[in-house]
Amino acid sequence: MADNLPSEFDVIVIGTGLPESIIAAACSRSGQRVLHVDSRSYYGGNWASFSFSGLLSWVKEYQENNDVLTESSTWQEEILENEEAIPLSKKDKTIQHLEVFCYASQDPHEDAEEAGALQKNHASVVYAAAFACLSTEDESLSTVSCDLPAEPTPRTHPQSALEVKKAEAAGEKEIPSDKTSGEEGRENVPIVQNIEPPKKNRITYSQIIKEGRRFNIDLVSKLLYSRGLLIDLLIKSNVSRYAEFKNITRILAFREGRVEQVPCSRADVFNSKQLSMVEKRMLMKFLTFCMEYEEHPDDYQASEEITFSEYLKTQKLTPNLQYFVLHSIAMTSETSSSTVDGLKATKNFLNCLGRYGNTPFLFPLYGQGELPQCFCRMCAVFGGIYCLRHSIQCLVVDKESRKCKAVIDQFGQRIMSKHFLIEDSYFSETTCSHVQYRQISRAVLITDGSVLKTDSDQQISILTVPANEPGTFAVRVIELCSSTMTCMKGTYLVHLTCTSSKTAREDLEPVVQKLFTPNSETEIENEEVEKPRILWALYFNMRDSSDISRDCYRDLPSNIYVCSGPDCGIGNDNAVKQAEAIFQQICPNEDFCPPPPNPEDIVLDGDNSQPEASESIVTPENPTENASLGSPEEPQG
Repeated sequence: MADNLPSEFDVIVIGTGLPESIIAAACSRSGQRVLHVDSRSYYGGNWASFSFSGLLSWVKEYQENNDVLTESSTWQEEILENEEAIPLSKKDKTIQHLEVFCYASQDPHEDAEEAGALQKNHASVVYAAAFACLSTEDESLSTVSCDLPAEPTPRTHPQSALEVKKAEAAGEKEIPSDKTSGEEGRENVPIVQNIEPPKKNRITYSQIIKEGRRFNIDLVSKLLYSRGLLIDLLIKSNVSRYAEFKNITRILAFREGRVEQVPCSRADVFNSKQLSMVEKRMLMKFLTFCMEYEEHPDDYQASEEITFSEYLKTQKLTPNLQYFVLHSIAMTSETSSSTVDGLKATKNFLNCLGRYGNTPFLFPLYGQGELPQCFCRMCAVFGGIYCLRHSIQCLVVDKESRKCKAVIDQFGQRIMSKHFLIEDSYFSETTCSHVQYRQISRAVLITDGSVLKTDSDQQISILTVPANEPGTFAVRVIELCSSTMTCMKGTYLVHLTCTSSKTAREDLEPVVQKLFTPNSETEIENEEVEKPRILWALYFNMRDSSDISRDCYRDLPSNIYVCSGPDCGIGNDNAVKQAEAIFQQICPNEDFCPPPPNPEDIVLDGDNSQPEASESIVTPENPTENASLGSPEEPQG
């Protein structure tokens, strides 16, 4: 690889997160020679998505805290007398307090190997199964004990996934035997037909492993506002052709210990059975004002110094409506968001309704991790060069001009450039010694049911659980069904996110306990459990560098630009704003991500045929659930 790389570029980008990928695509589109490198083996950095086995490998990497690559220490010899080096970090320290819990039972008779996957070595197979056996001293977690698998056999036939479906069908006739569940005496007890409905076949850890490629698990949980900056950029740049999206189907609220759906569109409000006729009129009147609040400053300027929560109490709204507006429409903090912030957030929510569906949000099929890869494709189309598993040892700075002039990679090759764009996580502790980071608390759950059951099992939901103690923060819950291509059929993938006040588990476990129940064996006797069961859970803290000023980093030359990791917000506007600001510094007066020429619109000399219509990025199964990103001048839905 080192021998094949050119020795000079216009822009070198280190890290493949969403901001870096957008900037690399924009620079490449404007004619810059771009080299995009990442020491990781996957695209996206902390914006990435993983299959289940891929996530287990990612967990192992962070728990062991080992380097993926063998680093060379010979780069010091390449530094000349009139140069100095800025060493880059050899380890990613953006993830902390990582904890994994498996609640699903492990069938010792099933081979826990991912269907359709490449043959794994023995160490990885044993490691994956070890998560099923993970237990802690906290008895409340009720983790299940099991045995490690024997030596792995050659990979099973791809049709092995069908065996799971056959087993599910068999479960309708008799209760499956599960020696780890303590129910040996029930193996031959038939289910009496027409008296009791068939019991749902319980999902085991082996099934999750076998169907591991059905999962696409995001490290960061976000949604796209239908009129947000990222959607506009995807449409403008035509990068939307590389992705597919689905509408978020429900906005939920957690109030008085139960989950309920929030009416947000005009039709939802008038069809709602939760609200009285008086409440419906109150809500519509207030939402109409929020859409036009800037035209009536006298109605809110006297309240600019108070919080949005206090402002709502002055608007003759019932406590029920105040709760819905604050936590499910504006989605702002009860204690820190000002009146203007709340009105702005409410207007943004309402402005996004109806463009692609009945809610303001879209979710990319296969996960948020698809978005950095979409922009990577655009960059590659215009000549950008990508190198994964390619480590940069240091930045080379000219002492006289105080400009960065080159990098030295793991092979000792010096690569020259004019501009250097670096993800925050690559800087060493010395460079970041004056930086104070915030943290994001994250949890990922695999569950067997929805937090709010309906006739359809293909709901995509967002729920905000308010903070109930001083010093803590509201928790955002996003529940994804199998039609989002992020989990196997019969399961839901649930993401929980909040600003950290403690470790991720300490911050989020109280909310998890309110909404879910562990899939412990003691629950088998009671099949009518109201809460969905947790099959598997992951907790971790992620660094939030979104609000760090560039001046906080020590001695950075002016041609080095810093990109932050994901923030805690629900949308991606911060990443787009950051990318555009840096691009304008690198390429002043250039258009940011202009649309490329459409191959279907190019008419060759002598070709009188009409160009075909450009392809839609999704074929709608249901117009209210699927979104095709069209022209911003012609909103759909």
